[in-house]
Amino acid sequence: MEFLYSNLLEITPQQLVMYAVGILLIYLAIAKGYEPALLLPMGFGAILVNLPNSGVLNQPLEGLGEEATGIIEWLYNVGIDASEAMPILLFIGIGAMIDFGPLLSNPKMFLFGAAAQFGIFIAIMFAVILGFSLNDAASIGMIGAADGPTSILVSKILHSNYIGPIAVAAYSYMALVPIVQPFAIKLVTTKKERLIRMDYNPKSVSKTTRILFPIIVTFVAGLVAPTSVALVGFLMFGNLIRECGVLNALSDSAQNVLANLITLLLGITIAFSMKADQFVTIDTLKIMGLGLFAFVFDTIGGVVFAKVLNLFMKKDKKINPMVGAAGISAFPMSARVVQKMGLKEDPTNHLLMHAISANVSGQIASVVAGGVIVEIVNKILMTLA
Repeated sequence: MEFLYSNLLEITPQQLVMYAVGILLIYLAIAKGYEPALLLPMGFGAILVNLPNSGVLNQPLEGLGEEATGIIEWLYNVGIDASEAMPILLFIGIGAMIDFGPLLSNPKMFLFGAAAQFGIFIAIMFAVILGFSLNDAASIGMIGAADGPTSILVSKILHSNYIGPIAVAAYSYMALVPIVQPFAIKLVTTKKERLIRMDYNPKSVSKTTRILFPIIVTFVAGLVAPTSVALVGFLMFGNLIRECGVLNALSDSAQNVLANLITLLLGITIAFSMKADQFVTIDTLKIMGLGLFAFVFDTIGGVVFAKVLNLFMKKDKKINPMVGAAGISAFPMSARVVQKMGLKEDPTNHLLMHAISANVSGQIASVVAGGVIVEIVNKILMTLA
């Protein structure tokens, strides 16, 4: 009868911490509604992989003289470690969800997607100062993009030792956008600036333009940063399916069935990197802090950039600085936060369409930034080798 309680005696304090982390993620998903499609499977997966001798991980069967294949470890090895397939395929669904029309009718919003990646590079520098290797530091900095799949993919490509903590931090801060961003925005804006009104006069965007846009973006990104093609290309492929007009059924499937299925599998699979001995460390706390720092400074970077632009713009053409904060990749949560803050300051000031434009720009900018970082880090490491 010893087998009934032997595993209970093997539970370590670190595993108890991971059970608490798992339960917390499940609570945030269910009770608070924070990114439930991701946090719930990640939380449950964290419990599964930290049960002693868990069957979801590869385990030796000594009596049979063979090894049992654990499903989560197998999914990780095949879907992330061997091919990065899961996070890349998810971009097809994300691309199919995005309407770039508001951005194409107001192209200057592209600038905010670039400006709101500022925190990524600052966080990388601080991570290096704190003693992380360059590839780990670059992976940690990507948390600031508020783009979970990109963070996971960059971490995997750069062979980071901290994929689990980075994934948890990235998705947690995506979920906490409604809490973190208002705080960061108010730090660097005045009430007068938050009251700036912006007229919305959308220009008509032709179907031809909508179709050419993902193709052109893929060419430009691929030529500037070839390593970003997997990220940008699949995002733009999903958008092309949406805009072409002849694959409506596939577009619906990509937006719903594919995106939901991959999200579900990705969430529980990434839990493989949340094993207690790897996760419960001082470095994990540093990563969570650096990720928050990157996220806050991405937001501040977008806001400050809008304020700088206003110095050169006519009074009736000024940009509400809060719109700059939507340049991060957390789509559409960040745009909704800006809209809500704008209405709180002035119930008649609707900023949603401007914020959406900046937000979809941030989706492109984050994956390009991921590709650029991989390219730069690879060249540096080659030089040092």
